[in-house]
Amino acid sequence: MGWIIGLGVLAAIALVVVGIYNRLVGLRQNVQQGVADIDAQLRQRHDLIPNLVETVKGYATHEKDTLEQVINARNRAASGSLSSSDEAQLKVALDRVLALAEAYPELKANVNFQELQRELADTEDKLAAARRALNAAVARFNTARESFPAVMFASAMGFHQADFHRLDDSEQGVVDQVPQINF
Repeated sequence: MGWIIGLGVLAAIALVVVGIYNRLVGLRQNVQQGVADIDAQLRQRHDLIPNLVETVKGYATHEKDTLEQVINARNRAASGSLSSSDEAQLKVALDRVLALAEAYPELKANVNFQELQRELADTEDKLAAARRALNAAVARFNTARESFPAVMFASAMGFHQADFHRLDDSEQGVVDQVPQINF
């Protein structure tokens, strides 16, 4: 009779461990999905840049250095490593190209340029949303991993704490500033 109770307790513990494992697997998948979403938005941003540069070339022919810097930064960022320093350099170079519109009113009025600028702003919004979603998924995963009784088994089952997405250097000084709006 004692061995039946012992077997029942072991079965209950096994069910709890399997449940914890399955839940952590699902939450880890959500974190990986968040990382993939960010990568997809970064690739979309990288794909828009050559079109933007080609549009600007027609109006700002003597801005060759600025345009080359953007293309070089885009190529480094799109090389597959997606390091935060490459993304930061790309963001700075892209901001320079967008600033050219102020110096060239006919460029600013160009429908193609306006559409590319709108698409780029939309991509930046989607990127910010993907980063927020990743951070939420990471928080859910880490909370589940650190909660009792999962905390007793998580590390042994290969579940390590996930990292939150951090702002890169190009974004650090921007998030606390009020955006400028020009009419």
